[in-house]
Amino acid sequence: MGLPPATPRKKVTLNTLQSMYKRGEKITMITAHDFPSAHVAEHAGMDMILVGDSLAMVALGMEDTSEVLVEEMLLHCRSVARASSRAFTVGDMPMGSYEISPQQALSTAIRFIKEGRMSAVKLEGGAEMAPTIRTITTAGIPVLAHIGLTPQRQNALGGFRVQGKSKESAKRLLRDALAVQEAGAFAMVVEAVPQEVASFITGLLKVPTIGIGAGSGTSGQVLVQADMTGNFPPGRFLPKFVKKYGDVWGEALRAIESYRDEVKGKSYPAEEHTYPMAREEVEAFVGDVRRLMGAANASAEAEGEGEKEA
Repeated sequence: MGLPPATPRKKVTLNTLQSMYKRGEKITMITAHDFPSAHVAEHAGMDMILVGDSLAMVALGMEDTSEVLVEEMLLHCRSVARASSRAFTVGDMPMGSYEISPQQALSTAIRFIKEGRMSAVKLEGGAEMAPTIRTITTAGIPVLAHIGLTPQRQNALGGFRVQGKSKESAKRLLRDALAVQEAGAFAMVVEAVPQEVASFITGLLKVPTIGIGAGSGTSGQVLVQADMTGNFPPGRFLPKFVKKYGDVWGEALRAIESYRDEVKGKSYPAEEHTYPMAREEVEAFVGDVRRLMGAANASAEAEGEGEKEA
């Protein structure tokens, strides 16, 4: 599994997050979809790791998040959980797994905790989802709400559009934030909202806001790991709010192309990549095999001569 993180730290809990919020320390969250991506997030000291339904696109090659199933999310949650010994983990409940009724949502949430080994669940929606959030939190499962642009509802929203750009839209956003807070959400993702609106709403709440495309006035930030590390081919669309911190795709492409060229050119593997064997052992091995092969060939020739005479 490699070396442990260079800087040991305590397990991040709800109390940890609330303490960070109260003292004004920004909360860092990033997505992960498997053991390696969670492992690097853990080593980087992320406070929270979200197994987001964005894995539908970045890990499974789907068109959008509406395709991914609960069973697929749970598989990825378990993989992430194995690498996340300190970060607070959140599993994203996919479309169709919580909207029918609060009881359906609670059933799904329980699976994310028991089977997915997550610390909390996330669901999209504002005031209309308050009864569902209350049902889940009453059962003892922490809920991260998600307001503003809710990708699972992109068709109803007319696509990936910024929310809260008008007075009435901003007021609805505030009502959503207050409703999910009252329902028991420990924090909420605020996506694709003007900075002024997100900052103002954050100041009115008693729980943290985690922004994504909502400016710097929120209590913390979240990004999709594949986006911010540059783990995608050239030409892929990136939302305005994404800052590309690396070029994982370019580095991986360079490495794989070098491997291909060295194999084709017969320069890999070199001597330092092979396991040694004592010269006398090699000579003894080859000698024994050649003697056996010689004896076998002689026997085969003798049998062939015998058949001809017969």
